[in-house]
Amino acid sequence: MGGQNYSMTLYNTSVTSMLRTRWGRQHCMWPARTVTRRHGQRDTAQILLLRGAKYLPDKNGVTPLDLCVQGGYGETCEVLIQYHPRLFQTIIQMTQNEDLRENMLRQVLEHLSQQSENQYLKILTSLAEVATTNGHKLLSISSNYDAQMKSLLRIVRIFCHVFRIGPSSPSNGIDMGYNGNKTPRSQVFKPLELLWHSLDEWLVLIATELMKNKKDSTDITSILLKQKGQDQDGTSIPAFEPPGPGSYENLSTGTGESKPDALGGKQEASADCQDVISMTANRLSAVIQAFYMCCSCQMPPGMTSPRFIEFVCKHDEVLKCFVNRNPKIIFDHFHFLLECPELMSRFMHIIKAQPFKDRCEWFYEHLHSGQPDSDMVHRPVNENDILLVHRDSIFRSSCEVVSKANCAKLKQGIAVRFHGEEGMGQGVVREWFDILSNEIVNPDYALFTQSADGTTFQPNSNSYVNPDHLNYFRFAGQILGLALNHRQLVNIYFTRSFYKHILGIPVNYQDVASIDPEYAKNLQWILDNDISDLGLELTFSVETDVFGAMEEVPLKPGGGSILVTQNNKAEYVQLVTELRMTRAIQPQINAFLQGFHMFIPPSLIQLFDEYELELLLSGMPEIDVSDWIKNTEYTSGYEREDPVIQWFWEVVEDITPEERVLLLQFVTGSSRVPHGGFANIMGGSGLQNFTIAAVPYTPNLLPTSSTCINMLKLPEYPSKEILKDRLLVALHCGSYGYTMA
Repeated sequence: MGGQNYSMTLYNTSVTSMLRTRWGRQHCMWPARTVTRRHGQRDTAQILLLRGAKYLPDKNGVTPLDLCVQGGYGETCEVLIQYHPRLFQTIIQMTQNEDLRENMLRQVLEHLSQQSENQYLKILTSLAEVATTNGHKLLSISSNYDAQMKSLLRIVRIFCHVFRIGPSSPSNGIDMGYNGNKTPRSQVFKPLELLWHSLDEWLVLIATELMKNKKDSTDITSILLKQKGQDQDGTSIPAFEPPGPGSYENLSTGTGESKPDALGGKQEASADCQDVISMTANRLSAVIQAFYMCCSCQMPPGMTSPRFIEFVCKHDEVLKCFVNRNPKIIFDHFHFLLECPELMSRFMHIIKAQPFKDRCEWFYEHLHSGQPDSDMVHRPVNENDILLVHRDSIFRSSCEVVSKANCAKLKQGIAVRFHGEEGMGQGVVREWFDILSNEIVNPDYALFTQSADGTTFQPNSNSYVNPDHLNYFRFAGQILGLALNHRQLVNIYFTRSFYKHILGIPVNYQDVASIDPEYAKNLQWILDNDISDLGLELTFSVETDVFGAMEEVPLKPGGGSILVTQNNKAEYVQLVTELRMTRAIQPQINAFLQGFHMFIPPSLIQLFDEYELELLLSGMPEIDVSDWIKNTEYTSGYEREDPVIQWFWEVVEDITPEERVLLLQFVTGSSRVPHGGFANIMGGSGLQNFTIAAVPYTPNLLPTSSTCINMLKLPEYPSKEILKDRLLVALHCGSYGYTMA
């Protein structure tokens, strides 16, 4: 009798306690989930439910479904839903619970969506409905922005993931959005169209306000304010409904009209919330991000949705207004810029004006966005993934192992071991990068040549003497790409023009100075002087070294018969520059970029200019300010004891190391101090000390520089504070062409 009672208790006990013990043990095991264990959990649940086990929470309120989702056990969730269909909606609602790991939820829904076409459609439609509800809450100013924003984007990410892996998604060759197959886009995306419609109307409404050019957006502001609190009588104001087509009359708070005076008049309204753009920009930008994600998941990889491009073009002015008012929106929500060059060009001037640190964070966030979660179970290094290199032939052996390695695994992590040595870890990796960076410019490989100043390197136009030179250039690109990917610094500096090639920035005649200062001076002279009556008899062709022999090379078709004149000399100088700095080394550049782009996408690296790329790759150089002062000359009226000069050096001492590097770059064109210190800085004609020249002061005038002669043209500022302000503006904006502020 006792045995029978025991059996009945076992059969009718809560599923929670039975399965929780089983799963709790398995969380400590590796691997956590195998096919056998998943089936075991599913079978256990099925047996218990068949025998009448009750679905009950434990004393802490944790249900069997909670445990299933927390562990990502899709098969067991499937069994629970079969016996308790209401749990399907519970799982859908769980997508809003930020305490649950997103990857576990995706794993569960991924499994459930694979069971049948109807189940797939049901999951997507339900997720779309929840996302739409959350999106409209986000557009309500009375809601908690941070919570609603995270909830919306989380749901949309899960929605897009399930959509892509479904039985009829673009990932398997079927474009659901455009071919109208058995799971047409309208079926699962239809609920979201309501949200996109509201988004569109909001942006149109704001565009209208911008066109009116009014400081006080009375109609909208009064409506928004009512959502933030209560009216004068203490009654709650209903949440804002998205604007309807037509006019502001459709914007209702539930009271039938909007009266700004009801909240204390225009003055109080203005002080309370600034304006409509400040209040809505972040919310609308988050919905725009969700819209982009939904558009993108319907497209084949690498393609941008035409609908989204049309959307951005339509609302271009409003989006730029958002970004100008709060540039952080770019980094928080406008991720689409990195994936769409057509759109990136519209915002590039705003992006590059953002602090270097912010752009670095954005760069690495997106560079590593597709990699496994950092909180995943630790995976020990596989012996096959270790890069085993020979110290006595480190360049060639590294080239061989890297070329054979899995690119995706190298992005996730690098493990290096020297042949015959036991050491491994980050110290060995750093040593490997350090040695390789020196080997890349080893003259024995003929890949790079030293620049005129002796501190930087440029691809060697004669590198073809090494039969493997293009393979080695590709390897050099891989090493620099890997170093940047893993934030490892390399002990190598390139010419400014080569950094421009990496970034896709056109070179100019000033870049020629790095390889041939005299030739650069000649080009400068041509630009600065009238050549009409000088009888130079220049044509659009030049004599250059081609595979060891001097040949006449046309700068453009028929160039040998086209004379250089005063009208076309600028074109001539640019074409000569491109020949010397680009065309002569184009195969080498292409091979290098092929390797570099394996680890660093072109869309990401364009966030930086050539000076910043050097800092990313080679780090912050040490600058000895006392040595700098000791080797500085003064001209045009300045003396070392002048107050302006005293203030200047005090400011140099006060600013950050990064800003000192910017100052050095601003005046000399280089972020590095050569071996031997400031006494050995090179100019266009040889050794040239850092020089400060006096310039008459006018209000708002910024310092300027002449990099060919290492000269800072410093206005005679009336105070140290003004000097510092103007100098920092010049340093942070000077590379973008500003001269006044």
